[in-house]
Amino acid sequence: MNVQPIPSVSERINEVRALTAQIVNKEILPNENLLWARRTNTRLTPDDMEQARELREHIKAVVKQAGLWAPHLPVEYGGAGLDFLELAYMNEVLAYAVGAASLFGVVAPNSGNQTILVKYGTEEQKAKWLIPLIEGKLESGFSMTEPDQPGSDPRSLKTTARRDGDEWVINGHKWFTSNGKRADFFIVMCRTEDGEGGADVSSRMTQIIVPSDTPGVNIVRGITVWGVESDHCEIIYDDVRVPIDNSLGRRGSGHQAAQDRLGAGRVYHCMNSIGQMWRAFDLMVERAMAREVHGGLLETKQFIQGFIADSYMDIQAARLMTIHCAQKMAEGIDPRTDISAIKVFVPAAYERVVDRAIQVWGAAGVSGDLPLAAMYQGARTLRIADGPDEVHKILIAKNVLSQYHRGAGWDFGA
Repeated sequence: MNVQPIPSVSERINEVRALTAQIVNKEILPNENLLWARRTNTRLTPDDMEQARELREHIKAVVKQAGLWAPHLPVEYGGAGLDFLELAYMNEVLAYAVGAASLFGVVAPNSGNQTILVKYGTEEQKAKWLIPLIEGKLESGFSMTEPDQPGSDPRSLKTTARRDGDEWVINGHKWFTSNGKRADFFIVMCRTEDGEGGADVSSRMTQIIVPSDTPGVNIVRGITVWGVESDHCEIIYDDVRVPIDNSLGRRGSGHQAAQDRLGAGRVYHCMNSIGQMWRAFDLMVERAMAREVHGGLLETKQFIQGFIADSYMDIQAARLMTIHCAQKMAEGIDPRTDISAIKVFVPAAYERVVDRAIQVWGAAGVSGDLPLAAMYQGARTLRIADGPDEVHKILIAKNVLSQYHRGAGWDFGA
């Protein structure tokens, strides 16, 4: 991965990008097949698996030595303490390599739940749930989406938490609960009856910590995604009782907590997508330079030259839009229109870039020998995840129109 200093950013951002690229290039890319062989090779020996495990632990130690472990967490919780912009720039480098984020201590949904616990958790909750989660002694899941309600509108959720003395009694039906098979506890979005701060729907949404072994937590199945059973689970909560103290943040803060998680998450998703586009682009160009067909290299064919040009433009446009949005967020400027714009544009560009790379590689492109097939599935999924494209297009239009109705045009330089 060719990573050079960026003149317009801070010295710290350049340092983080360079250190990350060094580890990716030296430690991860040459060992990708061994690191994740268990995912694609069913004939591994115990020695092979132990060698892969030892290699992963070695890379984690290198990351910690570089001061980049758990970059999303504050230093006092064992993380690197990167700010929002530093983390955004780091993600495009980290996502270049398959599975690299997990070797840097960033594993969804644990990383997102850690961030929410840091911001909204009480000291008791941090001691009981956050610290063991950071130490790897516990696993977590995030339980918000429901099969019978539109995931694009968290305020429509029907799962309820009714207060009974010192307990919440939770009833509801969730699905696509991440990490559902391994989680020791879930953070569950509920509609509470005594939300504080107002009578609107948002003020009644509360996130509640629910241990997975609590009576009434029924894990129905791992949902099949792209033909393979996943750890995104369907769960029925049937008169599940947990202490009132398991509320995460004040009652009624659940909607804001979800928005905090999703807003930043969309930027990180987009920077991750750019890192993977970067990898797909490199693979496509390398193939074009090496593959000879019909009397010449692929790179001499105008169709392929068009692919290279189109992918270059897609990546540059996606990257600059995302960085512009991240800078607005870091500076406290209203980013809502930009978040929606990158949420729509970047996954679509990602899909196009990977599709061209697959076409250049031919049959190998859809095989398990390259990361392109998994990238393509991920790109298509992102057009649904965190809100479908269509909802975000409506939000963009509403924000633009409201500006014009106030008598001011849109300032594209802002």
